[in-house]
Amino acid sequence: MGVTNTNNVLSTGCIPCDGSLQVTLSITAAPDILSHPTDIVLVLDRSGSMAGDPLANLKLGARTFLDILAEATGGAAGGQIGSGSSIGVVSFANQARTDAPLMTDTDGLKAAVDGLEAGGSTNHADAFRLAARLLDTGSGNAKVIVLFTDGNTTAGPSPLPAAQAARDQGITVYSIGLLGSDGLDVQALNDWAASPAAAHVAVTPDAADLTELFARLAGNLSKPGATEIVLEDTIHPDFRITSLARPDRGTAVILNDTALRWRIPQLGVTGSDSAQLHFVVRHVGLTGGEKEVNASLSYHDREGNAVRFPHPTVAVDCGVVTCPEDCPQPVDFTVDSCQDTLCIHLGETALTCQGHILQLDVTLKDVCPDTRVALGVILTETDETGTERRRGMKTMALPAHHAPGRRDMAVRGISFVVPDLLQEEDGSPARPCTPRKFSARLIAHPMDSGRRCCRDADRAE
Repeated sequence: MGVTNTNNVLSTGCIPCDGSLQVTLSITAAPDILSHPTDIVLVLDRSGSMAGDPLANLKLGARTFLDILAEATGGAAGGQIGSGSSIGVVSFANQARTDAPLMTDTDGLKAAVDGLEAGGSTNHADAFRLAARLLDTGSGNAKVIVLFTDGNTTAGPSPLPAAQAARDQGITVYSIGLLGSDGLDVQALNDWAASPAAAHVAVTPDAADLTELFARLAGNLSKPGATEIVLEDTIHPDFRITSLARPDRGTAVILNDTALRWRIPQLGVTGSDSAQLHFVVRHVGLTGGEKEVNASLSYHDREGNAVRFPHPTVAVDCGVVTCPEDCPQPVDFTVDSCQDTLCIHLGETALTCQGHILQLDVTLKDVCPDTRVALGVILTETDETGTERRRGMKTMALPAHHAPGRRDMAVRGISFVVPDLLQEEDGSPARPCTPRKFSARLIAHPMDSGRRCCRDADRAE
């Protein structure tokens, strides 16, 4: 069957600015349908929410699925599913019904799909029971349910026991979901599908994608597993890979802070197999927003399976972040493996005394929108006599934020360079390496006096 499913799942949908999350990559592969005959039941949602474009796209996707499997099993010329495999169609709304029993005639299967009409509630439990009964033929064929739905259960009992009974019967369950107008419980799809759920569930918000989802599943069902798999994942520059767990299949290595490589010698060659890889990334960017974690995912194997991994996003909450000063720029260089010596010119920098670099961060609370802020930072040092000495002052203008309502403003990287003292204030020699006590004072004022005050702005909202 080739690679039957791939997935990319994030452990959470929202993190703070310096937060971490786990990424799970998964691949499922199985022997090809040509050498391992398979009975497949398409279980299709025809409830009322499917009316219009969703049902039209579903029919197109199901017809494409049938055409690809007919060609893969050598029966395309006669309009047949060949090599001992068969396909049936079950649809469901208030109740489930058999639209086509297990058969090899693609014209009859397409007629059953084309005859679907939308209307009624959504009874997933009845759909699972009827599909499992249809597959209970006593044959030695592999058994697969491909369930499509666009909504939550609104009729009948909980579907979970029926889905579990189907899996206990040896049936591999795939779930395809469309985020329709009535909502969709993605966790329920995960609970119904074969394990691991990440490798057997595909969800899309766009009905136009259904043809591609069905075509990809059918195309991969017709390929003989996968060998010599190499997957390379490059994450977005705003994230860093902090840890990598040992995968359950193959080996994985971190190439650098933002890239890893996963190799699997073979998967799904003698039976359906799944592989998972977990790694943790931390957000290091300075701005928030909805961000893709993966910049690119490349996959190839010896069989040429065509796969596509989702690119999920995470909401990063950084408030409003301003960096008043740039960090020093690194000078990058590479040492060849057989090179004994290397001379690198690092450019120019000013000479300073030995001392300390202090970096201060501050969060300004309840800053009004569309208002610039003047910020002053005064650094002092208290000597052994208790006398406070001035060591530096910085002022800066912070740009206005444009978020609705008041927001906290995080200011990072206010840096002071404090050299070691050559002598005390009274002229006596300074003692090196002694503890030094510093204090920082902050003064902040709005700069745009013509703006409404926060209290008035809040009332206006």
